[in-house]
Amino acid sequence: MVEWAKCQTKCQVRGKNISTRTQDLKRVVVTGMAANTPLGATWEQFRARVEEGRGGVVRMDEWDVYEDLNTRLAAPIPTFDKPSHWTRKQTRSMSRVSFLATDAAERALTDAGLLGDPFLQSGEVGVAFGSSTGSPEAITDFGNMLTTHSLDGITATSYIRMMAHTTPINIGVFFGLKGRVLTTSSACTSGSWGIGGAYEMIKYGKQTAMIAGGAEELCPSEAAVFDTLYATSTKNETPDTSPRPFDVNRDGLVIGEGSAALVLEARERALARGARIYGEIIGFGTNSDGGHVTQPDTQTMGVAMQLALQDADMPASRVDYVNAHGTATDRGDRAESLAMQRIFGEGIATSTLKGHIGHTLGACGAIEAWATLQMLADGWFVPTNNLTDVDPQCGKVDYIMNAGRSLAAERVMSNNFAFGGINTSLLFAPG
Repeated sequence: MVEWAKCQTKCQVRGKNISTRTQDLKRVVVTGMAANTPLGATWEQFRARVEEGRGGVVRMDEWDVYEDLNTRLAAPIPTFDKPSHWTRKQTRSMSRVSFLATDAAERALTDAGLLGDPFLQSGEVGVAFGSSTGSPEAITDFGNMLTTHSLDGITATSYIRMMAHTTPINIGVFFGLKGRVLTTSSACTSGSWGIGGAYEMIKYGKQTAMIAGGAEELCPSEAAVFDTLYATSTKNETPDTSPRPFDVNRDGLVIGEGSAALVLEARERALARGARIYGEIIGFGTNSDGGHVTQPDTQTMGVAMQLALQDADMPASRVDYVNAHGTATDRGDRAESLAMQRIFGEGIATSTLKGHIGHTLGACGAIEAWATLQMLADGWFVPTNNLTDVDPQCGKVDYIMNAGRSLAAERVMSNNFAFGGINTSLLFAPG
């Protein structure tokens, strides 16, 4: 009886502690953003090209050397140069994927008014960033070693460029961050998991600010991943017509490249320093299918969305728009759209960026979060490019087609789904 009394006392104390912690949960806002995409490096460029009806998909003539590769389509960044003020010492461990990531992070910190601030080295600032893989070029060097039995081409920094956590580590070293590092190499949810993980670290008081996002450099090997699954578009002579997310005439996805970084910060600190606030992250949900490695599950996709709603303590009826993953694969489009219909009903407005910029893999969740926040601020939402005839087997939702749409949106969601059945859902509101 005495032991039980002791247990009751401890439980009561713990209950009080838990209650106190709940009250102390931090609100998390976005105070800086930047991106590199096939349609430009600023939202103004991106939106202008969308309104002009321009996509970023092109025919990759240089891929003709790969005889068995069915697709020749991709969405590269047309021009990207390493910033001239970066030194050789700063970049010796970087490859293109880290260049893209670090550039976005630097511009996001500048946007947030934190670049050069001693706060970055305080230990209160961390990084949560990811990509599907490290640099394919560096991976090739190690692959050559296994086939030629020679270390030619391998240097002291080859592994740093190859490793899955090359983007967060290079960002952390570049800016001297002393806080937590979260590596989110989870294929198509690398960027969204980076943002969600960073949000939770701040929400629960483990960090005050985080640089979060994802990046991917273009490589034919990544196209081959989907090509072997017969999931790539082969409209090679008409790149302007593909991919076609949710369209009955779609024939597969097109890969792209890019990066995006968001500066997340505890709201109280952002307000105290007078920071510009793009929006607030009000919910994050993530789970896994626990089933097939490559085939999506509409039920668990829906659960991820519900988890984000529960985290925000908000009913589905308050969500005004969903930025869909929308890869233009038959099973993916159908599973996702049916989940949206089931959770939100037929009236939910939705679109995806992938018709314009392809599937940027580890970067897509970050780029789509960046664009979703920009659209929320503008009250104008991007249409799904190339969507003209909705697949009748897709969910009945309000697809934004043909032209952008003005919406008085207050709560918006961004969803991403990855190989392995990894599902993420982010909820945003005005700051």
